[in-house]
Amino acid sequence: MARLQFGTFLAPHHPLGESPTRQFQRDLDFAEHLDRWGFEEFWCGEHHSSGWEMIASPEMFLAAAGQRTHNIRLGTGVVSLPYHHPFNVAQRMVQLDHMTGGRAMFGSGPGALPSDARTLGIDALVQRDRQDEALGVITRLLRGEDRFSHDSDWFTLHDAALQILPLQENMPMVTASSISPSGMQLAGKYGMGVLSIASNSTDGIAALPTQWGFAEESAAAHGQTVHRKDWRVMMAWHIAETREQARNEAVDGLQRWHNEYNVHVLGRPGANHVDDKWELLDEITGAGAAGAGAAVVGTPDDLIAAINHLQEITGGFGIVLGFAHDWANREASMRSWELVSRYVVPAVNGSVRTMQASADYVHDHKAELMASAGAAVMQKIMAHEGAQKAMVTTMQQMAARSNKRETTFRPGAGVPAETPAPG
Repeated sequence: MARLQFGTFLAPHHPLGESPTRQFQRDLDFAEHLDRWGFEEFWCGEHHSSGWEMIASPEMFLAAAGQRTHNIRLGTGVVSLPYHHPFNVAQRMVQLDHMTGGRAMFGSGPGALPSDARTLGIDALVQRDRQDEALGVITRLLRGEDRFSHDSDWFTLHDAALQILPLQENMPMVTASSISPSGMQLAGKYGMGVLSIASNSTDGIAALPTQWGFAEESAAAHGQTVHRKDWRVMMAWHIAETREQARNEAVDGLQRWHNEYNVHVLGRPGANHVDDKWELLDEITGAGAAGAGAAVVGTPDDLIAAINHLQEITGGFGIVLGFAHDWANREASMRSWELVSRYVVPAVNGSVRTMQASADYVHDHKAELMASAGAAVMQKIMAHEGAQKAMVTTMQQMAARSNKRETTFRPGAGVPAETPAPG
């Protein structure tokens, strides 16, 4: 596998009570922060209910983020295709690609929140089939195929073609995958990447080792190819200089996210209210054991171990996406991402390995290296009469100073005291 790339997945999950206007601005600041620290990808989702997930149009948000960032790629994570006419989705993605200078990534899904589907009058049983049908149309439009028509029970196209194609020759495309095989099978059918959004849960981690096989089987059946480098795996973390600091910073926000959102608002299956915040933290992180829990709350070394473990059990993937959350306060959260950029990314990708090897080599040979350098200096000094005299004078001056009384500071004495020099 090539070096891992790193990014974020912003649903977002913001606690209730803060101004949505300020939340939008803070999320844009976050995108700018990650761009400055060298992260490669930024994904944000589409939601229309629940209160906590308040970005309704990822394309609008990413267009704004594109004006404040320079290098980071910007992805819809994800557009819920059953909610939209496929032609409009393709049009918006093309415009986003041009407005961001060719940095757009198209991610799609069937729709995550049952409350969104109910609002729009969509039967949950048809959502995945509609995503599949929409993708078949959107991929043809983005490839710039000749005009075509399509009749469906929920949308119609007559002689359709895009008047503008994406700026990128091949815009990156992914489909969301959870615990079931459907997302992976869809990725294989269309030869696109995968965004594993449930991999920050215990059940999601357990399903990962078998997931990629579904994509490969589906790709083979449809004459497509898929590549592990296009597999994005989401992880949850909060990183600090020490494990104790990370736990103290994240424990209250994590409890609020779990109790108020997962349990109270969503009612996620198997999620129960937990009164003891430290018990909840230990449960979610596996008591701090790297790779044992659904989240890493600890040091850069803990996250490095967890990523390496996940690579091992899955057989390899190409991109790590950190789940963006408000478990810690703003300053601690920003610093967590900085630490990932400074220490985790280079360690995982081996970019500091040769620096360490260089330091180890000098350490192992320092005696002979210093002796050789000293001998070279002395050779030049002895070959020059003026340099010899200067060295003798310098040594005499150093000896004279060492015999003088020196001024030292005795702690607690308050004033310097005159003491004889040693020897």
